[in-house]
Amino acid sequence: MKDNFDIFFRRKPALMLVSLKKNTRMRYGSILAKEVDCTYSHAVKILQTLEDLKLVEFEKKGRIKLIRLTKKGKAVADAIDNIQDLIR
Repeated sequence: MKDNFDIFFRRKPALMLVSLKKNTRMRYGSILAKEVDCTYSHAVKILQTLEDLKLVEFEKKGRIKLIRLTKKGKAVADAIDNIQDLIR
């Protein structure tokens, strides 16, 4: 049986936002992809969409792009986390 969480959200994007919220240090795409169990290329596509929605922003440090939640992204991640707690 599917996890109830899947009824309300697309799993990978929601998990990425919650993961970014829970771990306050800035991270990059390959680490985030491993945390939510998807390929790097899939993670990049999701992150581009999240950036278009102004939920995440990137900061280039040398060859690495660091990812962090925007204020709006943190609010959305908080809401997802709250809903996740309610359905458990």
